[in-house]
Amino acid sequence: MSIIDKPSNHFNTVLYTGNGSTQTISGAGFQPDFTWIKHRDGATAHMLFDILRGALYRLSTNNTNSQASAANTLTSWNSDGFALGSENDTNGGSRTFVSWNWKANGQGSSNTAGTINTTYTSANTTAGFSLIRYNGNGSNNATIGHGLGVAPNFIIVRRTDGNENWVVQNSVSGFSKYMYLDVTNAENSHSGDFVASVSDTLITLGTNGGVNNGSGQYICYAFANKNSFFKVGSYTGNGSANGTFVNTGFSPAFMMIKKTNGTSVWTMIDNKRNPINYVRRRLFANDSAAENTDDNDDFDFLSNGLKSRRAAGDWNSSGDTFIYIAFAQNPFVTSTSNASIPCTAR
Repeated sequence: MSIIDKPSNHFNTVLYTGNGSTQTISGAGFQPDFTWIKHRDGATAHMLFDILRGALYRLSTNNTNSQASAANTLTSWNSDGFALGSENDTNGGSRTFVSWNWKANGQGSSNTAGTINTTYTSANTTAGFSLIRYNGNGSNNATIGHGLGVAPNFIIVRRTDGNENWVVQNSVSGFSKYMYLDVTNAENSHSGDFVASVSDTLITLGTNGGVNNGSGQYICYAFANKNSFFKVGSYTGNGSANGTFVNTGFSPAFMMIKKTNGTSVWTMIDNKRNPINYVRRRLFANDSAAENTDDNDDFDFLSNGLKSRRAAGDWNSSGDTFIYIAFAQNPFVTSTSNASIPCTAR
């Protein structure tokens, strides 16, 4: 199995301070195709931008509002980051921000493998990440091509021209289950209404308005498990300060965690806001709240995974099941090192 020696070529977190005017944010290390921005020290909406919908067009995971265009938000991408206008929610003067950046494959092209020809599919097969823009047809078992060459393991779908929930599905729970990224609800079952199944080439859709309304326009973010770069998994909390160890197989750069059998926030943590252990600075995908900066010992990022350090209902309540996605900072071992010489912990 191939190893991605430098995961930051495909995903990177960049922190910045707003200036209330225009500025270029650098340090991504590549030209992003998907950028997620959140104001850290105040309660403002999450701002998601991707190359397929175009700069200026934002969606927010903390609400169900349709896509909106704002002239002074993210105005363009460049070879090392992105450019901003003067919008407060993305570049307010003296405000602090985090941006999470992913590399797909530029604008891409229409994928005609399914019964719906996508408007654009932009697939980074090395990292297992695909952006898919399509128009729904309202037909049961409609299919769209994702271009990854392997079946995706984690999928987010959002209607862009109407008020719908953010549909989240994954291979660990099984695609007969779904959650919403914009709310705290537990996981639910469905009978093929949402994403019904996935294959090495196709995503099969039901007729729920969140994924395939006959007049709807959609964006889909699809991720496949990749050794040394991305993993979706689950664990059981133990309700202890000596919490559950989660073996991701790499040192995490970013993780998002959600309880599946009960209500909880979607906890977002990364290695840039938390450069040393403990990992304490949390944001929530479903909530516009400012970054949590308490002094609790929440997590450790380790050379091969995550260790919970506190009993908490949102990620370590006893006997509860939690789903997570993780992107790598470093592989546990590189392609050129002996397997007995892992990367060091933080």
